[in-house]
Amino acid sequence: MNFLVIGSGAREHIIAEKLSESGSTVYSVLTNLNPGLLKLSAGYHSVTAYNSRDSQISILDFAKENSVHCVVVGPEDPLANGMADMFWKQDIPVVGPTRQLAQIETSKGFTRDLLERYSIDASPRYQRFKTMNGASEFIDDLGGNYVIKFDGLMGGKGVKVAGEHLHSKEEALIYCKQLVDGSGTYIIEEKIFGEEFSLMSFCDGRKLAHMPAVQDHKRAYEGDIGPNTGGMGSYSDSNHSLPFLTEQDISGAREINERVFRALIDETGQGYKGILYGGFMITGNGIKLIEYNARFGDPEAMNLLTLLASDFSEICYNITQGNLGTVTFRNESSVCKYIVPEGYGSNPRKDATLIVNPGYARTSSLYYAAVNQIDGEITTTSSRAAALVSSSSTIAKAEEKCESGLNFISGNNLYVRHDIAKEELIKKRIENMEKIR
Repeated sequence: MNFLVIGSGAREHIIAEKLSESGSTVYSVLTNLNPGLLKLSAGYHSVTAYNSRDSQISILDFAKENSVHCVVVGPEDPLANGMADMFWKQDIPVVGPTRQLAQIETSKGFTRDLLERYSIDASPRYQRFKTMNGASEFIDDLGGNYVIKFDGLMGGKGVKVAGEHLHSKEEALIYCKQLVDGSGTYIIEEKIFGEEFSLMSFCDGRKLAHMPAVQDHKRAYEGDIGPNTGGMGSYSDSNHSLPFLTEQDISGAREINERVFRALIDETGQGYKGILYGGFMITGNGIKLIEYNARFGDPEAMNLLTLLASDFSEICYNITQGNLGTVTFRNESSVCKYIVPEGYGSNPRKDATLIVNPGYARTSSLYYAAVNQIDGEITTTSSRAAALVSSSSTIAKAEEKCESGLNFISGNNLYVRHDIAKEELIKKRIENMEKIR
């Protein structure tokens, strides 16, 4: 089969790799010249952005010219701009929801209201706002424990948390005013406490197949401090849970995904075909939803697809046909760590050189992200550069293999969060949950 992969990050690199490994021919649509995707692709089409009409027409033409049988959309922007709708209208199947269904990610207000309307008890207290009216009063009502979220896409950087990013009510109201002046809608939510985790499900419009739980690390610096990022790395455990979760936590998260999946069908009349990504927090009052995404997580996709035992091409095509079967994953642990430009998350250095010694392959797999390869030299942009992934029988062994692989990656002005999946950090998570439960 001929697959078209939309996106040019590490997530799309591993998607293309797994499609190729299962015998498919891969074509790519790129916004940067990712060397991993270039190597795997039978052909590629370069665009500056996904949301312009000209870009969408050129992408559709490229798909038709190469007799594409199925499209896999990696990032959220194409989904938000109706990429799936465009292909389905041309009878080209897509792994990724329509624009209407993608609101589960693109509008936090849509998601919160959906849960409330269908009596899915997984939200903290919240209110939606289009103006400043009532914002000050609701902040007071929450007693200083609040989170302010832009009701749209900001690459994971539109969330401000009281006590971390906002240190006074005045700062909070200034941020609300910025959001109102910028585009309008925002949400103020109760700040909740616990440990976050991701649980994703393959969806074929009629049923779901759940994936292992993964924990991402959003903060830029070791010790979970610093600005929020797109994700510095992640890990999963061999039992497909996490060290701080119980069986009830996993079954609860799965149930929420299932109920939201059904609610979307009832709400829109459409079957959700793609990846439903639940970002959850386990709290003293049970599982709460942080947010939904309408695609694979990045970095979590590296953990999940590394462990996938089923044929990925079959999974993708069967999703589009409403014929998803059993999906299996290896019972191993996995660890992913991102190499990023110095200052990533606030003021990143650009055009750093990334030097890759092939010795990393003894213990790990490497997936290129927001880099360009020109005349044989790999240089960074302002975003994440590459992800290194390892798997083994335990988290500790996988983490050790990942660190061994990192010894073969060098360059100027690069940074890695080495504490991800270390015993000390995991122990901290376990102890935190013991106090909260």
